[in-house]
Amino acid sequence: MSVFFIADTHFSDERILAYENRPFQNVAEMNDTIVRNWNSVVEDDDIVYMLGDIGDCSPINSLKGKKYLIKGNHDIESNSFYRELGFEEVYDLPVILDNFWILSHEPQYVCSNMPYANLFGHVHNNPIYTTKTKQSFCVSVERIDYTPISFDKIKEEVKG
Repeated sequence: MSVFFIADTHFSDERILAYENRPFQNVAEMNDTIVRNWNSVVEDDDIVYMLGDIGDCSPINSLKGKKYLIKGNHDIESNSFYRELGFEEVYDLPVILDNFWILSHEPQYVCSNMPYANLFGHVHNNPIYTTKTKQSFCVSVERIDYTPISFDKIKEEVKG
């Protein structure tokens, strides 16, 4: 079993193509690419943390893995709605994983004196935020080639 992360899929959101200059002709191509990329790296028994802003939820059942949602600003349905779609659990607030990793949609404040690191989305390709530091990693789809990234890879990148 492996653990993966991804954020800001915005499935079927026509506006996101222009807002974030996504390299797709239309939302069908974007959705198909994200689903295909996801299923190429995630197995059925893997865990995937989606760090918010799913968009249209119709592709969710075609995605492999056990899915956990940390809700983003665009995830406005009730937690039970998302559970009924197939999420194992849904969180309104950040979650701490392994007593060290803060999982959130929006970036959280962490400094070198804090014993935490933050995995987040929300910022897409905004150049104000770097993809990785020694205490943070952005998993917005634009920064991870529209493919869930493994926890092992994130830890390796942050360490390096």
